[in-house]
Amino acid sequence: MDSSQDLLKQLHIDRRPAARKRRPRWLVPLAVVVVIVGVGVVFSSTRPVAVETAKARAAAELGTASVLDASGYITARRIATVSSKITGKVREVLIEEGQRVAEGEVLAYLDPADAEAQRDLAGAQLASSRSQLAEAQAQLTLANQTLKRQKELAARQLVAASSLDAAVADRDSRAARLVSLQRAVQVAQDQLAITALSVDNTIIRAPFAGVIVAKAAQPGEMISPISAGGGSIRTGIGTLVDMDSLEVQVDVNEAYIGRVTPKMPVEAVLNAYPDWKIPAEVIAIVPTADRSKATVKVRIALTSKDTRIVPDMGVRVSFLDEAKPDAPPPAGAFVPERAVVTVDGASHVFTVVEGRASRVAVTLGEKRDTDQQVLTGLAGGETVVLSPSEKLGDGDKVAVK
Repeated sequence: MDSSQDLLKQLHIDRRPAARKRRPRWLVPLAVVVVIVGVGVVFSSTRPVAVETAKARAAAELGTASVLDASGYITARRIATVSSKITGKVREVLIEEGQRVAEGEVLAYLDPADAEAQRDLAGAQLASSRSQLAEAQAQLTLANQTLKRQKELAARQLVAASSLDAAVADRDSRAARLVSLQRAVQVAQDQLAITALSVDNTIIRAPFAGVIVAKAAQPGEMISPISAGGGSIRTGIGTLVDMDSLEVQVDVNEAYIGRVTPKMPVEAVLNAYPDWKIPAEVIAIVPTADRSKATVKVRIALTSKDTRIVPDMGVRVSFLDEAKPDAPPPAGAFVPERAVVTVDGASHVFTVVEGRASRVAVTLGEKRDTDQQVLTGLAGGETVVLSPSEKLGDGDKVAVK
């Protein structure tokens, strides 16, 4: 009996829901974090690294090596503040900044009223002196004729000797006055020329051909060749620069001045145009030193004339070693110094090839200003990464800024 009941219990179906097992609450957030990290890793591995690049330049294209680098400024050997010879009021100004003028070209006019009045007065004085001279000449002619008649009468003993003496004295007096008046006429002519020159001095002309770089006076202002000290009188119409006289002046440390010689080839680069290399040569080494800066001034002539070169521009110069005819061309390439990474004595650069960074081991040579020579590893023309990040690796995708 009991066994039958046991059998029936085994055949009974239990319809109560089975108890569900609870999952740990931290399992779902953990799974979300794992998924986010995985997506981030995959995304970061495919995202390109932004880099700044530059071109490697073949050393053979850069010419001879630099023995010394220095910085200086463009200066003009021929520069003038154009003024008048006399003090006067400006009537008209014909110049503007940047205007190119020829030698003798009129730059401005001063008020000529006073000078013209002096000239007219001198002309009148000359006319008066000439009329007096003509009168004296007529009187001298009459005195000569009187003296001649007195001599004839004295020879016949028809007049007293005193009359003859009086005629001689009158003739000599008239002759002396004529000479005096002739000199007075000459003085009046000279005075007229001087006053005419004063009138001409009211016209201000360019002393040489050049470019106006500053306009200093306006119509109505007073101008004088001598400074009055109060600031109310201008000392010039404008500043004129002869652009053909531009040169470079640099201060070279006296410890390296022995490397510089006259006629030495130089390569100049303006700060405004860093890709423009201007051929030049040393004019002279000024034979004096600046005690405060321990430098010696060097004058450099630019062999190229260009309107882009203006006074007071900053310029960097490289004094070049004169190449020997049988010397081999320099090897390797030049890259910016910040493209080179040196770790434990080994140097390398990263080049960009098809959008990926390629690590290239290099051997370094000399330095030229901010450039570094690479003897092996680069030939020139490669695109190198500047200031590469420590995270940048070989084969990483890069995007050029």
